[in-house]
Amino acid sequence: MTATTVTEVLGAIRDAIPDWAKDLRINLGNVLTSPHLSEQQIWGTSVASAIATRNKRLREAVVAEAARHLSEPALAAARTAAALMGMNNIYYRFTHLVGDEEYRRLPARLRMQAIANPGVDRVDFELWSLAVSAINGCGMCMEAHEHHLTEGGLKREAVQDAVRLAAVLNGVAVALEGATPAD
Repeated sequence: MTATTVTEVLGAIRDAIPDWAKDLRINLGNVLTSPHLSEQQIWGTSVASAIATRNKRLREAVVAEAARHLSEPALAAARTAAALMGMNNIYYRFTHLVGDEEYRRLPARLRMQAIANPGVDRVDFELWSLAVSAINGCGMCMEAHEHHLTEGGLKREAVQDAVRLAAVLNGVAVALEGATPAD
């Protein structure tokens, strides 16, 4: 992948990060490149993660930049991963945390056809789903997606890079939400 600097990509977002969160400025630039991830994987992870943070400013900046790097089907698939995991992470986190095995045996009865045919390589869609699941804190979903990824041939370093990207974008969203006009 061609190295892209954060100044070119998300300069306005980087500049809006308050000084008390300056580590995130550096991390933002670092996680947008990876020797383990393709450009599509990086930008799809970025889109799905930015949507999952629920920060409008970050989402708009990331999606605008990602549109330069992703095909329309890949951009749609990243959005789909964020939306479906928004649903699944709640449901499956409930079935895991409530502690009653009967809930796990009951059918979910939630439509998830896009998971079977996401419009992009299945590994990429699983990676984006993992990143969103990490942001949403669903251990059961993280475990399932990580398993599909490593079984699908993705190296652990690639998985780690995608989760680091999700973590940094989530941190940036929190910093933007916590910023005041004085920052």
